Amino acid sequence: MSERDVDAELVARVQRGDKRAYDLLVLKYQRKIMRLLSRMIREPSEVEDVAQEAFIKAYRALPQFRGDSAFYTWLYRIAINTARNWQASSQRRPMSSSIVSNEDDETFDQIDNLTDISTPESVLASRQVISTVNEAIDALPEELRTAIVLREIEGMSYEDIAQAMGCPIGTVRSRIFRAREAIAAQLRPVLDTGADTQRW
Repeated sequence: MSERDVDAELVARVQRGDKRAYDLLVLKYQRKIMRLLSRMIREPSEVEDVAQEAFIKAYRALPQFRGDSAFYTWLYRIAINTARNWQASSQRRPMSSSIVSNEDDETFDQIDNLTDISTPESVLASRQVISTVNEAIDALPEELRTAIVLREIEGMSYEDIAQAMGCPIGTVRSRIFRAREAIAAQLRPVLDTGADTQRW
């Protein structure tokens, strides 16, 4: 069974009244949703509350879920909208936290190991690249930041990102292109100093 099939079976069980099946979905996606929200919300203490609210909204909406998109795409869209509502209702300024979190950002956590021999210079250069990427992503407008995070960190397809963000796929491609251009512009001075380990 594919991941989508497994999710569809769990959703069907929830729709038949099996609350434990929803617990399995929460366990499966909780870390990913928290990681996504941590890039949209400044206050780390609020991330868990917003994630919980998103999961509650998803649970209440599950009777209407028809499986036209993958469950995780649908859930990401709810999480994104919940975060936006949280920001708007509180007049809070959105800001992504570090794109390289302490434990589980698979895309970037290997940068220090990209060379066979890690010299102090190469480690410093790698950290400068990470810092520059973080700062560049933090500076992006929310729509660009969300698109690039969903693509590069969560590994979602353009089609799934379009569904999650509620926009045409062409808009997603444009946002990701613009985000990559902005990040690349910030990285050029760092990479010119020899830190050529980053693919941005």
